[in-house]
Amino acid sequence: MSTTQSERLRALLAPLVSARELDLEEVEVTPAGKRRVLRIVVDSDDGVLLDTCAELSRAASELLDETDAMGGAPYSLEVTSPGADRPLTEPRHYRRAVGRLVKAQLTAGGELITRIIAVDDEGLDTEVPGVKGRKPTARRLEFSEIAKARVEIEFNHKHSRTNNSDANDTDDANDTVDAGDDANDENQEEA
Repeated sequence: MSTTQSERLRALLAPLVSARELDLEEVEVTPAGKRRVLRIVVDSDDGVLLDTCAELSRAASELLDETDAMGGAPYSLEVTSPGADRPLTEPRHYRRAVGRLVKAQLTAGGELITRIIAVDDEGLDTEVPGVKGRKPTARRLEFSEIAKARVEIEFNHKHSRTNNSDANDTDDANDTVDAGDDANDENQEEA
């Protein structure tokens, strides 16, 4: 069984990310002209600060240069948080979205817009907003009932997030640090 480059990079970077008490959400290598872009997406229950992304970017760049894991072709390195509009695919994603409105495609068909109230190992307790002056109703959703889900961006709703303070909440910002043209470009031909 062959291992893809993304899987090898994930295995290499995972200890570096977890040492900073972050979750490695995604490792993606995409072509960008004559170069490639290595995007590392990280998250945590407390959000991800820009300084943390910058420090992780420097450490990842050093590790990648030491191991030559990206090969000889030039690349750009980006370390980012997933942003608010990313799909909710893991229980931890739902836990981090407590208090937020989500749009869920149900496995039985149909769509549900509901607010996450609580999350446990089997699913979520939600509150379906009332329509035309009606009161909201409670609804339990098991993870197995959800085909896919995504946070709905709200501009006017005031909610308190039990996991994050407003100062550290970067989920809506999708912060990115671009290592850009650094030491990994030394193998590029000089013009």
